[in-house]
Amino acid sequence: MQDNTSKADFVEIREPFSGLSYKIEGRPDYSFLTVQIPANETLKVEASSMASLDTHITMKTKLKGGFSRFLTGESLFVNEFTANKAAGEIGIAPGTPGDLMHQYLDGQTIYLQNSAYVASTMDVNLETKWQGMVKGFFSGENLFLIRCSGKGDIWFNTYGATIEIDVQDDYVVDTGNIVGFTEGLDYKITKVGGYKSLFLSGEGFVCRFTGQGKVWIQTRSADAFAAWAHIFRPVKSRG
Repeated sequence: MQDNTSKADFVEIREPFSGLSYKIEGRPDYSFLTVQIPANETLKVEASSMASLDTHITMKTKLKGGFSRFLTGESLFVNEFTANKAAGEIGIAPGTPGDLMHQYLDGQTIYLQNSAYVASTMDVNLETKWQGMVKGFFSGENLFLIRCSGKGDIWFNTYGATIEIDVQDDYVVDTGNIVGFTEGLDYKITKVGGYKSLFLSGEGFVCRFTGQGKVWIQTRSADAFAAWAHIFRPVKSRG
C-alpha cells in the first residue's frame, strides 16, 4: 500500500507529541483509526477490530488474563500485528459507533472498562488479573476494568461522543457512562436516591469520584439505548 501522506499531515496536530503516527477519521460518530507501525515493531489491537492492513504485516492472537478468567468473562483477546522488515499501516474500526481517544502513557496508569480498549503499543501493560477492584465495578453491567500502565500509546473508544472531565475535588457519573479514569482518583459506588428511586426513576448506580485526575465519559449509554429500543421489538401475537 502506497502512502503519500507525510508524517506531519498524518499525526493530529497537538504539542507535545510522543509515540506512533496515527490519524482518526469519522469522529465523533463513526471514528476510524489508522496507525503507522514502524519496521519490526508490533501493535496490540482488540480482537475483531482490524479493518485493513498492509500485506507484509503479520498477526498473532494473545489472551490477556488467562484461560480461567476467560471462563468467567474477565479476559481480553488481543491480536498482535507486526510490521516485518518495513513500516506498515493498519486501519482499525471499533465495534461500537462513537469516538476514539488517544493517550500517551509515560509511567501513568489509567483504568478502562473492558469494551473501551482498542489498541496499544507493546510497552503498555494490560492487566485484567489484578487486585483492588472487583468484577461488577460498573454495577449491573457485568463488566470489569483493564489496568493500563507503562510507557507508550493507547487508544480507546466510546459509545457516542467523548467528554473529558478534569476532576479537582469530586464528581458524580452514572456507571453506564464511564469510559475510564486516571489513577489517583478514589471512587465509591452509590445510589442516586433511595431504593424506590433505584427501581422506578430510571436512574441506577452512580460512581462518586474524589481527588484529582481525569474521567472520560461517553454521551450515550448502552443500557439506556437497549431500554429505548426494547419497546420497538416485534412481538408475536398469541391468537
